[in-house]
Amino acid sequence: GGGRTDGGQRGGSMGLTVESLKEAMKYMVESKGFDRVLGKMKLHSATPGKVVCEMKVEEEHTNRGGTLHGGLTATLVDVVSTAALLYTERAAPGVSVDMNITYTSAAKIGEDILITAQILKQGKTLAFATVDLTNKATGKLIAQGRHTKFLGN
Repeated sequence: GGGRTDGGQRGGSMGLTVESLKEAMKYMVESKGFDRVLGKMKLHSATPGKVVCEMKVEEEHTNRGGTLHGGLTATLVDVVSTAALLYTERAAPGVSVDMNITYTSAAKIGEDILITAQILKQGKTLAFATVDLTNKATGKLIAQGRHTKFLGN
């Protein structure tokens, strides 16, 4: 396995370029399926095994209390950690095995949030990721997710 030192737009032996990662994410959120709720999320930055996305919380993203819905938070954890997996040498999205989320503060309508996914380890069959949702203006942690994915044999 090659070292991950290239922080440029294309990571040498990477499976995807930043542009093809954007296309893959666009494909996910423009589908007729559930991920379309993330249509307004944008790719902020990508380095091998780490993807940062940005989204403004809008009414369609909230619960009855007017704050970011917990289920949407879980979807953000799922989709952005999958994007981080796609942006590795192996470029395999995997399938979810386990996911958990700790909710630490609310995000309100109009607030910009950052979703930062980091691949902790990618083994032969499993990958492990953490995802932090933070308020872009204050840096305050909104939620932290952990996601385990099966990569196949």
